[in-house]
Amino acid sequence: MHVLITVNAAWNIWNFRRPVVQALLADGHQVTVLAPPDDFVGKLTALGCRFVPLRMNAKGLNPIDELKLLRRFRQVFQEQKPDIVLSYTIKNNTFGALAAKSLGIPFVPNVSGLGTGFLSGGTLQFVVEQLYRRAFRRLPIVFFQNEDDQDLFVTRGLVAPGQARRLPGSGIDLDHFEAIELPQGAAPVFLLIARLLRDKGVVEFVGAARQIKASRPEVRFQLLGAAGSENRTAISEDTVRGWVKEGLVEYLGTTDDVRPIIATAECVVLPSYREGAPRTLIEAAAMARPLIASDVPGCRAVVDHDVTGFLCRVRDADSLAEAMLRFLDLDPEQRSEMGLAGRAKMEREYDQALVVQAYLEAIRELTGQGG
Repeated sequence: MHVLITVNAAWNIWNFRRPVVQALLADGHQVTVLAPPDDFVGKLTALGCRFVPLRMNAKGLNPIDELKLLRRFRQVFQEQKPDIVLSYTIKNNTFGALAAKSLGIPFVPNVSGLGTGFLSGGTLQFVVEQLYRRAFRRLPIVFFQNEDDQDLFVTRGLVAPGQARRLPGSGIDLDHFEAIELPQGAAPVFLLIARLLRDKGVVEFVGAARQIKASRPEVRFQLLGAAGSENRTAISEDTVRGWVKEGLVEYLGTTDDVRPIIATAECVVLPSYREGAPRTLIEAAAMARPLIASDVPGCRAVVDHDVTGFLCRVRDADSLAEAMLRFLDLDPEQRSEMGLAGRAKMEREYDQALVVQAYLEAIRELTGQGG
């Protein structure tokens, strides 16, 4: 069987969808990745995938460009003749679905988050909702990564209840992200791992750091993630350098392996405005790190308040600082218990084997094949 997987960046497949790809290849199926090329193409082809480059502007809003993208999807699907298409990210989900439906090709989208369009409201949200409604109409299966997003799509009539199925995010490799004891004796480290966007709550994180350092100057605050991206809510490199110069945060840049950095932190923080299934929190919890996150869709599915971490009010640096101070008031044994509770939750609910099994079942259901 020929499975085509499309997404807005090749690195997304390598970092988040690799277990599904590996399971399909192990079953003897041909896997083609359709995405804009980047540094991860070589890794995907070495894994055994075919790669087809896709020209697209992931963030653009030009209607003419979007019509061209729709035609591009249709042309590639006609040329490649996949038995089924698996899709991730907004434009690949919507325009890919429209193209696949016009050709009678089974199509399975994964709503891994709502993006800026839903957060902005107004006309843009209306247009995005209309596109989703048309694209997902009559698709047998639409995967969601948290219950809040699923309920929202059903409530607003973007999908029917019978279409929606929920996954535990992208799943987590519990052997790769193994539990590690919390650091002892050093100054406490709060770590935020994310692209440096306003939507990720980075400004609130810095605001909370400013408050806490006024009375607890030994506490450290670290940022790990790319700055100055093309996203409309991106934080500039100059702004980050200003925070570092002020002594509020340490900027760690980017890395291909977050595990050593998580290992040196006592608590991982994500005060995001909304998430699908926040990968960084899942990875940190798997490594037995307590979490602090905003009480929003996606985050609250991963964090059990007062058990595996603390939830705070969204867009509220004061509330975030209060949660951080609560964490600092815990003794080492309490912090360790909180981290181990998070690890246990990941073992119960987020093992990547659950995601792989859900995809294999969906493929069998729609094609009669799949191993």
